[in-house]
Amino acid sequence: MPQVLTAREVETLIRSGQPLPEGALLTPSARDFLEDQKRAQRSAAAPVKVAATTLVAAPAASAPSEPIVPDFEFKWTPGSDPKTPAEIERFFRSPALEELKARICDMGRRLWVKDYTDGNGGNITVRVGDNLVLCTPTLICKGFMTPEDMALIDLNGKQLAGTRKRTSEAMTHLGIMKRQPAAKACVHAHPPHATAFAIANVSIPSCLIPEAEVFLGKIGVAQYQTPGTPENADEVGRLGVDHQAILMQNHGVIVWGKDVEDAYWKMENIDAYCRTVAIAAGLGSGLHRFSAEKLKDLINLRQKLGMPDPRANLKECELCDDNSEFRPAVVCATPAPQVAAPAPEPQQVPEIEALVQKLTEEILKQLNAGK
Repeated sequence: MPQVLTAREVETLIRSGQPLPEGALLTPSARDFLEDQKRAQRSAAAPVKVAATTLVAAPAASAPSEPIVPDFEFKWTPGSDPKTPAEIERFFRSPALEELKARICDMGRRLWVKDYTDGNGGNITVRVGDNLVLCTPTLICKGFMTPEDMALIDLNGKQLAGTRKRTSEAMTHLGIMKRQPAAKACVHAHPPHATAFAIANVSIPSCLIPEAEVFLGKIGVAQYQTPGTPENADEVGRLGVDHQAILMQNHGVIVWGKDVEDAYWKMENIDAYCRTVAIAAGLGSGLHRFSAEKLKDLINLRQKLGMPDPRANLKECELCDDNSEFRPAVVCATPAPQVAAPAPEPQQVPEIEALVQKLTEEILKQLNAGK
């Protein structure tokens, strides 16, 4: 099994002047660290003590390299899926998939650290071929997965490789992937603030934070179906065509992206957004929304980034209508206890007073006569 190195381990090796082990796999943070070292090396025009196959000193006169944006999308040649069991197993154990397995484990740890999963909750999938998907196993804490725990399945959910059984909720992920080719990775979890909206059956309002409109788009709401069933896969898959983030009523959240980190980011985005909206709603002054015209600008930006949005063809007057149903939480004041009024003084009637006085005098007269 290839050795997997973290950024800290790579840094330790470089500082001690040791080369990287042959065939070692690097975590995303380790690769980022090496890229930083390359840029520093080119700027200084001096070699860095790393394996010669990893870093090469740039000539002093060379022009600085163009800034890059990391691309973690898994790419394959259409029609190149392995066919025989031996080919599938070799592909499953290939360096490219071992690196991807390590990345999935990293995303699982981040989900767990953020309290987005509890117990064995949540699951992750990454599409790696025309009919191949890498996925997390069932009954495992997402914070403690290892690359050896991963499973390889086809788009019908049949397990092709891996010693641990695939997650039962993989079918929901596949429901999206079958309908939306751009969905290369899906992440399902139970982030508390977004899940609270799903449990309360409250639609998340829009036109509040620009970043949410660009990176999440319009958030879908899937009607409740039993998790892991074909009905749930169909309901969520239908919405996944146009929505990259979906609330599943009474269940949680599922998001998709071009790679597993992109999908994970959307999970962070939606929970932070729901938390912020809930806090703002409790301040009592209402929610200040930007205009539909400004929202249209953000939708256009989202489309330029290659992300779908079902609102793209709506008129400006139709864009923010879905906010009208959202109401901030209301706290009912307990009524103050009512203090009983004092009983009124009895009214005196002169005729009765005179009769009482006369009877009193008569009784006293008779008592005195008997002495």
